[in-house]
Amino acid sequence: MTSIKGILAAVATPFDQDEAIDEAALREHVDGQIEAGVHGIFALGTNGEFFVQSAEERARVARVVVEQVAGRVPVVIGAGAVGTAETVRIARDAAAAGADAVSIISPYFAAASQAELEQHFRTVAGAVDVPVIVYNIPARTGVNVAPATVERLAQVDNIVAVKDSSGNFDTILQYLERTDRDSFSVISGNDSLILWTLLAGGTGGISGIANIYPGTMASIYDLFVAGDVDAARSAQDSIRPIRNCLALGNPNTVVKAAANARGAWLGPCRAPFNLLPAEALETIRATVQADLARGLR
Repeated sequence: MTSIKGILAAVATPFDQDEAIDEAALREHVDGQIEAGVHGIFALGTNGEFFVQSAEERARVARVVVEQVAGRVPVVIGAGAVGTAETVRIARDAAAAGADAVSIISPYFAAASQAELEQHFRTVAGAVDVPVIVYNIPARTGVNVAPATVERLAQVDNIVAVKDSSGNFDTILQYLERTDRDSFSVISGNDSLILWTLLAGGTGGISGIANIYPGTMASIYDLFVAGDVDAARSAQDSIRPIRNCLALGNPNTVVKAAANARGAWLGPCRAPFNLLPAEALETIRATVQADLARGLR
């Protein structure tokens, strides 16, 4: 897996009402995503709620996802943690489970310098024999992986991509300007910027909204590749109402509530990130109904 391209579904981890992992629902959800046309599965990222799972649970989810995908599309497993040693352990486990690549979020809670970030990613990349994706999400980690840092990391043999969830399109542009597009992929982690990233020279997106509308998200890339940019823009623009719902609460909770409203049961988020007021739930339900009536899929 030398390049990351297309729409990878950032699959949620389904939990039952007791907050236990719902393996049957996870398998069904993975199948639904692939059948809808997504180009890859990204598990145990932000939407996968890696941050509320134990190392043993993360290992179990990774193995279930790889097994269920069964080689139909590439699988990327989120393997980040606060410390480098723990990140290496999780990344090695994901590689042993059969992941095609691992995504490494920048360390969080304690502020890391750019030199510390670079050393962290280099150490992890040197410890695994699968491709590594740098995951930049400063709103959650408190640190931005600078374009100059990504430029240096792109020279590491098995660091093959960066996923940017900063929401700052200029960051994506700088990543593109500083890396070789033939050997390094720049991917949008923000659903609203996928088409614009493709137009700028990026290779795709890792999509949380795919949990709700996988066919629509996959079509952005498919239409773009087919040369129908107008239709790709219509698909991109069509997710604005559900994206607006993300302001109603924890985005992971909103995504699960919307998927549940559509009939793709993902259960609740784990506490304490699982409460939405009744009016928010009604807004989400009404938005999903209107989206389906408009043809989102």
